[in-house]
Amino acid sequence: MTDFILYPAIDLRQGIVVRLRQGAPERQTDYADDPGAVARQWVQQGATWLHVVDLDGAFGQENSANRGALQAILASGARVQFGGGLRDMDALAALLELGAARAVLGTAAVEDPELVRRALERFGPERIAVAMDLRQGRLQVRGWLQQAEPEALDLARALREMELETVIVTDVRRDGTGQGLNVELAADIAGQTGLAVIASGGVRDLEDLRRAREAGLAGAIIGRALYEGQI
Repeated sequence: MTDFILYPAIDLRQGIVVRLRQGAPERQTDYADDPGAVARQWVQQGATWLHVVDLDGAFGQENSANRGALQAILASGARVQFGGGLRDMDALAALLELGAARAVLGTAAVEDPELVRRALERFGPERIAVAMDLRQGRLQVRGWLQQAEPEALDLARALREMELETVIVTDVRRDGTGQGLNVELAADIAGQTGLAVIASGGVRDLEDLRRAREAGLAGAIIGRALYEGQI
């Protein structure tokens, strides 16, 4: 069985730690105004990786407070997987030079797959991942506010041919709801493409994580369940 990594999620909006229910900006829960302290808390409890998202960037907005928050999170010593608004090579280079271990492309990977190819060639597959955010089987982009044209499996196969190794598969309808991780969706993409799949969206309890591990997934991202004590 491959290594299975748990990624506590730190979602940033205007410099504070939040969660959005099903990705909706108006359904926000605020958790902490000190992202660095949150990062240290998860590291002290055993986290080796953190999944950090700049929600303002995902919505096409800029917020300098999120960059300061990222620097504080990086100081925790965890390896950081970071996404949200990364849409060109300059942004990728700046993030990785800052100290992030892995950059996550979402909208850019769907709308400009050639960017993924160039990023893989420049930075290597260990430092680039792609987020595939799905609602009823359809890819979502631009902060999950728009539906994209490509079929998810077609995109996944094309990315695998580029030698991408890691994708993050999120069931948008479950994200932030605690309804349970969609292991079947993530495992299907993994099985049909050979990609290392990190599952995200709706983790409810430890049984979700056991099922994800037993399905051969590469990991799972935990948000609300961790912040509210279900796990």
